[in-house]
Amino acid sequence: MELILMRTYGPKGTNGDIFLNGKKVCSTIELPWKENRRLVSCIPEGKYALAKRYSLRFGWHLLVKDVPDRSYILIHAYNNALKESKGCIAPVTQCTGEGEGIFSRLSLKTLLDLTYPVLQKGKPIFLTIQSKQDA
Repeated sequence: MELILMRTYGPKGTNGDIFLNGKKVCSTIELPWKENRRLVSCIPEGKYALAKRYSLRFGWHLLVKDVPDRSYILIHAYNNALKESKGCIAPVTQCTGEGEGIFSRLSLKTLLDLTYPVLQKGKPIFLTIQSKQDA
């Protein structure tokens, strides 16, 4: 399975949409692009494997694997990238501003309901991140 994240970059945050087979799954919010600097930037465009992950802080979520020069990049719920993110990706129902959105927990559940059964069968899932301008 391959999910496509199409991004739009802004000075206050990065917004996007995740698609599966051309159909929109959810929107996303992230930190702005700041040269992949830890804690202040979204991650580089590219193709990444996803894995199931659980933590007491975030509950069940997804781990974005093998991000260059970064670790523990997660897909988890939050609604304001500048206040709540350290470089992760949040699924949201709707973007309300640069790096801001609503109903993140609901969108995370939708994404996990889609991905976890595939991962539990041992099949790989990839997230390909690209700019909407390049599409």
